[in-house]
Amino acid sequence: MTKPHERVSNAEREAAARMLADAAGAGYLTTEEFDGRVSVAYSAVTRADLDRVAAEIPSEWVRGWEKSRRRADRLVAQQASARKHLAAYIAGSGLMITIWFVVGLATGAWYPWPLWPILGWGFGVYHQTKPLRQARQLRNENSARQLGRGTAF
Repeated sequence: MTKPHERVSNAEREAAARMLADAAGAGYLTTEEFDGRVSVAYSAVTRADLDRVAAEIPSEWVRGWEKSRRRADRLVAQQASARKHLAAYIAGSGLMITIWFVVGLATGAWYPWPLWPILGWGFGVYHQTKPLRQARQLRNENSARQLGRGTAF
């Protein structure tokens, strides 16, 4: 539940400006309305000020925009997490291979023990990135479908 007299952050002002830009792109605002509302959004102090900039824009569209923004934010966070996990995996694998090589040179024991932790960890990395790969594939399929619309066959 939002309180109309709560102060808003710079991030919330930026999000309101992005929403207004998308609403103008969708045809809900004219250029003059967009300019005026963006200046109000950037000078907003309270939630009530930000609520005024979204006035007259269909609430269903605003809710859909917010839902897609949250989905995009989650995807960005998942991608960042996967990159960090992959970097740790590569660094850890490199370290294990280096230790194996040094021990092999020093003792002559060349059993490839790093293979097992590298495979296990790699399995985890693969499964962490699987939803990201599926989302990318779905996006590619949707864009290919969009390209096919309106063409004559």
